[in-house]
Amino acid sequence: MAIKRTKAEKKIAYDKKLCQLLDEYTKVLVAVADNVGSKQLQDIRRGLRGDSVVLMGKNTLIRRCIKVYAEKTGNTDFDELSKLLVGNVGLIFTKGDLKEVREEVAKYKVGAPARVGLVAPVDVVVPPGNTGLDPSQTSFFQVLNIPTKINKGTVEIITPVELIKKGDKVGSSESALLAKLGIRPFSYGLVITNVYDGGSVFSPEVLDLTEEDLIEKFATGVSMVASLSLALSYPTLAAAPHMFINGYKNVLAVAVETDYSYPHADKIKEYLKDPSKFAVAAPVAAAAGGGIAAAPKEEEKKDEPAEESDDDMGFSLFD
Repeated sequence: MAIKRTKAEKKIAYDKKLCQLLDEYTKVLVAVADNVGSKQLQDIRRGLRGDSVVLMGKNTLIRRCIKVYAEKTGNTDFDELSKLLVGNVGLIFTKGDLKEVREEVAKYKVGAPARVGLVAPVDVVVPPGNTGLDPSQTSFFQVLNIPTKINKGTVEIITPVELIKKGDKVGSSESALLAKLGIRPFSYGLVITNVYDGGSVFSPEVLDLTEEDLIEKFATGVSMVASLSLALSYPTLAAAPHMFINGYKNVLAVAVETDYSYPHADKIKEYLKDPSKFAVAAPVAAAAGGGIAAAPKEEEKKDEPAEESDDDMGFSLFD
């Protein structure tokens, strides 16, 4: 026969287990466990077994354990974790990839009926079609203003009806109707609300960011820093290339307007003195970029003098 432990012994064992987890793990998922049954929780534990541990318990007890752990070890990183213990929550300690663990937890959702008094987590829409109920059950539909008709001795819903809106409480009539129709509109499971990783706390939506999203956000941030630095004339690493280029442009402008010269400025001055050099440089660049495209233009130029000479002579070779 197993010896029943006292409450004090249970608390000591729980504190020991939590301290071991805090020593071993640095990543924790905080999950809301509303309407999650014991069987469902066992399935989640079984699915995460290997690199993750699910810990449930009273929030006050977990906070006290974290506080005592910080006093003993001097590690205060988990103080941020204790601030997240609000409501019916559990902790998932893991060594695996946070996104993969969250996806694994999301698999264990089970359908649930709409019980009276529950707050609807989603909109509930009753689809049109034959309900299989006999005509004596039409009173349920009339109370909820659901249009119906009798078809082959059974009640048929004519159009889809939004029975319950998200955030509304389920009434007795709605609950009874959904039960008769065999509809289990809600699904419950552990819902990840916060992520703790090495002392940092962030929203689980961050786990959905891809590498491309991070690069795009980083580039946007660098652009904003560079713009602000240029506006304030404050040097930063992001603005340095632009400042050097702008500075060079100023030096070049001064050199062009004065007698001061240096090799690059002399080249610009030559172009400004003789603009025809631009026309010489342009065909060279075009020929280097696309020699094939230049050939048709030369043919067109060769044909033009012949046409002009015919017109100037005032007659056609075929007359």
